[in-house]
Amino acid sequence: MTVLRSRENPKVKRWSRLARDGRYRRKEGRALIEGPHLVAAAMQRKIEIVALLVVEDELANPEIRTLAGKAPTLLSKSLFRAIVEAENPPGIAAEIAIPTGTPDEKADSVFLEGVQDAGNVGAIIRSAAAFGIGNIYFDRNCADPWSPKVLRAGMGGHFQLSIVEKSPPDGIRLVCTVPQKGVLLEKADLTPPLCWVFGSEGKGVSPEVQLNAALRVTIPMAPGTESLNVAAAAAICLNAAYRRRET
Repeated sequence: MTVLRSRENPKVKRWSRLARDGRYRRKEGRALIEGPHLVAAAMQRKIEIVALLVVEDELANPEIRTLAGKAPTLLSKSLFRAIVEAENPPGIAAEIAIPTGTPDEKADSVFLEGVQDAGNVGAIIRSAAAFGIGNIYFDRNCADPWSPKVLRAGMGGHFQLSIVEKSPPDGIRLVCTVPQKGVLLEKADLTPPLCWVFGSEGKGVSPEVQLNAALRVTIPMAPGTESLNVAAAAAICLNAAYRRRET
């Protein structure tokens, strides 16, 4: 079986660009996922796998050999490391077709407004999947949800909900978090469907969105505490809404 070793190979150039260029990902409708966990999650959710990339030495690994099937593209270890962004790259990656599912209007949603840290975006996606959110909307100032860093932090959550790179539709019930003077979370009316809004790490939810929100919620915190990390705040709110729906 042929092993790719040159960075000048057109396929290698394409995968490198998919890993680093958000505009190219959007244009092509493709993304690069890394590691056996994400590849297995994508396969389980019937995401289209365009190509499987495997380090030549990793075919001896039973887990990777099972995922790779009969026709993986083999790469040298050094070339694989040049493509993927992880500090300790796993032995398998995949080019996937970015899912384009239709949002579920009956499900709760999340709207991320200017959340720029890839780790925060991925963590929120992971929490949203864990707590039954159907859709996540992103404005243009957010970190690219299909970047490798966000995908790694999302831990497969991307494949459990609809990811929509635009603002939520008109008429949806917006609920945003504010540090003070909002309805306490445990007393808030969280009747679905609703759309949670989480704002940027520095500025929070914009005044315009706050003004249009049907409900502003405050998470109780110890005296002297100013705020929570946006991913932590999202996890708390989404868990509260999930427990209400399930009781």
